Amino acid sequence: MSVEFIEPSNSPENSPKNLSLESTLKDLALFNFQVDSSYLAKEVARFFQSHPLLPGVILTVNGEFLGMISRRRFMERMSRPYGVDIFACRPIIALYQIAQSDILILPGVALIVLAAQRSVHRPPEQLYEPIVVQLEPQVYRLLDVHQLWVALSQIHQQATWSMSELYYNLSLTQSELEAANSQLKAANSELYRLANLDGLTQIANRHCFNEYLQEKWLELGAAAAEISLILCDVDFFKKYNDTYGHQAGDACLQQVAQAILAAVNYSAGKVSGDTLVARYGGEEFAVILPRTSSEIAVWIAEQIRVCVKELEIEHLNSAVCSLVTLSLGVASTFPRSSAAQKNLIAAADRALYQAKNRGRDRVILDTDGF
Repeated sequence: MSVEFIEPSNSPENSPKNLSLESTLKDLALFNFQVDSSYLAKEVARFFQSHPLLPGVILTVNGEFLGMISRRRFMERMSRPYGVDIFACRPIIALYQIAQSDILILPGVALIVLAAQRSVHRPPEQLYEPIVVQLEPQVYRLLDVHQLWVALSQIHQQATWSMSELYYNLSLTQSELEAANSQLKAANSELYRLANLDGLTQIANRHCFNEYLQEKWLELGAAAAEISLILCDVDFFKKYNDTYGHQAGDACLQQVAQAILAAVNYSAGKVSGDTLVARYGGEEFAVILPRTSSEIAVWIAEQIRVCVKELEIEHLNSAVCSLVTLSLGVASTFPRSSAAQKNLIAAADRALYQAKNRGRDRVILDTDGF
């Protein structure tokens, strides 16, 4: 087992100094903890217990990089019923094959600000997974994602301080001040856009969806107005990826997202409020429809279903037809302080589940209420 790392500290005085917009991942404290895939899981567990800040372990086979398993996924598997009995005395690769997930691998020369952008666009369940940093061929290290956010905060703080110095520099002309202000506004606008946009589909992300639903829930609750939610899921998308590859899968999601957006915009005359189309997670999308009745929401959902099907994206392994299709669940309510937004989401998800059970490629309205 190879173990040689710098253990990052939570205290600011021990954090990397003089970070700037040009700083790279190599400038951060990186963990070097790797074991051969034949190493016993119980030994890895002991090392995690001895080093509470260690975010994960890199696995190798004959010195070659195999993958990474985070502390969180490792402990989650070991803490399940009989987890210790099943995995403790078995090679770590047995646990890895079950608990593995997509890994974000970035080069050591990657800028910290760009690495943060790539990290935040991961699926919600992977946001806190450590990042694998490749320093050179077959040389890998681990970066705790918390350290990435701390570094990004320092860079932002440094940039803000530099901008403040410019304002207080009497030698600056008015035009220079205006240019600096414009750059700051553009930077803040870009940071806001990156935080709320899904990198793949270029529509709103899950974070933006959560904030917008909260905002409209309070607004419509005070106005005693109705709100509707549509949840959409690409039918048999895993089979699509398996058949055509992940690059084709990404292109498919991009086309579906734009088709949903176009269908909602086309239906704008039926809706008396601002809508939001978001990527809810993976192959699932969501549409928030403020001041919209269930009847209109079902009509809009049907327009979305037809619009996606008319893309005529080939899907030969779909059990529905030979094209990419959507299943959609619709739910509506009048927001009340006694009911949480999660109940609306649960109702739409329940309707989506029924749509899948009834053959997919259809729209179902939740009628159970909540």
